[in-house]
Amino acid sequence: MSDAYFERVDDATFRATTAVQGAWDTRHQHIAPALGLLAHVLERAMIARHPHPLALGRISYDILGTLPVDIVEIFAHVIRPGRTIELAEAVLSHGDRPAVIARAWFLQTSDTDLIADAPLPSIPHRTELDPWQPSQVWPGEYVTTVDVRRRESEPGRAQFWMRPRIPLLLGETASPTARLLGLIDIANGITPRFPPTDLGFPNVDLTAHLIRPPVGDWIGCDTTVSFGPHGSGLTHTVLHDEEGPVGTSAQTLALRPHATR
Repeated sequence: MSDAYFERVDDATFRATTAVQGAWDTRHQHIAPALGLLAHVLERAMIARHPHPLALGRISYDILGTLPVDIVEIFAHVIRPGRTIELAEAVLSHGDRPAVIARAWFLQTSDTDLIADAPLPSIPHRTELDPWQPSQVWPGEYVTTVDVRRRESEPGRAQFWMRPRIPLLLGETASPTARLLGLIDIANGITPRFPPTDLGFPNVDLTAHLIRPPVGDWIGCDTTVSFGPHGSGLTHTVLHDEEGPVGTSAQTLALRPHATR
């Protein structure tokens, strides 16, 4: 197993390792680590601008295409500057071709502990769930780098806990938020409604809303996969850590019956 998903080449350039090898096509990257890398770059740039760092409230990713397991570049800029609210964007490219666009809202923190509440259903502790190997369903090296404990009530409906076994970026400490964002794209494949050998259902985006930064190594997911009648689907996940809910994520799916390819 590789030592990390990416290695830094310079300020804007990163080399993907074989640990990012994808599941839909092993010639390409699994997009999950790249999403975490984008969050890491956006957070580092925000911290450099602000003496009192802001908190990530929402990040949206538009996935424009596939990525080879190769060197990528990330360039970030501020769209809406501000001392208390800021919107920033980062674009990840391979060569001259943009592959992922990320937009992040950063918000000023304040003490709202007395009113903090998230009346969302709890999920079982990870010790109550059985280990599950994503490699039973999916090819590629990336899925072998993640520990999963899962309880599936039916295809497309499951509760599970996950953690990556290697760091996002060699020699650098990513925040718990960036680590979460480098993992949760996999939720789309942990409880597939149909085997991926019968139906393609890649996601074209991912949006995460966070009410607080996660703590600990494990991320809990309460995930529902829904398919519509005209080729679109949705994977919706309530995100947890060991202290409770931390936010939600949603992924738009492009449904592709293999017989029609």
